[in-house]
Amino acid sequence: MEKTTTYPVELLCYCRPGFEPDLAAELSEKAASLGRAGETDFTRDAGFVRFLLPEGEVANGLHRDLPLGGLVFARQSLVALPPLTLSRDDRLTSIVDQVEASGWSFESLWQETPDTNDGKALAGLAKALERPLTSLLKKRKALRRKAGGRRLHLLWSAGDRVQLGMSFPGNRSELPGGIRRLRFPKSAPSRSTLKLEEAWHEFVPRGEWDERLGEGMQAADLGAAPGGWTWQLVQRGMHVYAIDNGPMDKALMATGQVEHLHADGFTWEPPYRLDWLVCDIVDKPSRVEAMVERWLVRRWCREAVFNLKLPMKQRWPEVDACLRRLSEALEAARVEADIACRHLYHDREEVTVHVRLKG
Repeated sequence: MEKTTTYPVELLCYCRPGFEPDLAAELSEKAASLGRAGETDFTRDAGFVRFLLPEGEVANGLHRDLPLGGLVFARQSLVALPPLTLSRDDRLTSIVDQVEASGWSFESLWQETPDTNDGKALAGLAKALERPLTSLLKKRKALRRKAGGRRLHLLWSAGDRVQLGMSFPGNRSELPGGIRRLRFPKSAPSRSTLKLEEAWHEFVPRGEWDERLGEGMQAADLGAAPGGWTWQLVQRGMHVYAIDNGPMDKALMATGQVEHLHADGFTWEPPYRLDWLVCDIVDKPSRVEAMVERWLVRRWCREAVFNLKLPMKQRWPEVDACLRRLSEALEAARVEADIACRHLYHDREEVTVHVRLKG
């Protein structure tokens, strides 16, 4: 009897629980802009979104055309096979059969759960299945060395429900669940410090930190108090203009690397061109974007990291509008720049934007 081949017919993207509608809207709009039809399927607070292609279409091409680095709300992006409903008496056979039917082989296996309380409760099941599942996949030659770096992902959403996805080097997160967990430094003035640290990991290749985040550089932190983001700049050896009418952390000021100016971050201007601008001001995203736009058009800094606080509804349209305005303003001013935006793990109702000017 001839075996039936199972093709990846959808994208499977992880996100922060509660942001499924925003990720779904982003995927739909960006796919449509590429002339690709499809429909989204998600459950609110589930922590993932499926993008289903029309019957007969394979997802690999769309996955390449929508790279993870260009998606705002996705933590991980996979090409996926249809979800499986398993027998609790034999969970493994259906999984292994679907892998074999896909025709693909893999170098590694990751079992993951959504970033929810219900999802975390499934971690024990996934761990118990790890060894026998790995053994079966190796016997079927679906798990082997030198398989092009491909990785097999199993996303468990219930004890009897799993979806298989695959990822490829260069277009995936190398972090389980797409989550970068950082340890809070006890000497930092606030937990917001982790937002900037994660942004650097996300947007600046580790091998370029000494060059782009080097000692002796000059930076401005707008809306700095009490100093969570300033602390990160100081730890890298930078000298910082901390702009805020509120009080700064005393230990941070004692370093001698911070000049605290009681001024409005929206109107303050630097005395000369700085290396970095960072900003975590709580205000309307359009107002923050306009302020950073002024800095970049006038070339007051070489790189910038700033957060946009999101509205409760229509979050993707708001983010998209801000990014479009910024891109169009830089283009009109003939300022070449790389712009990236991500909803980071340590963000909540906000996204982080990074801009690096060229030249």
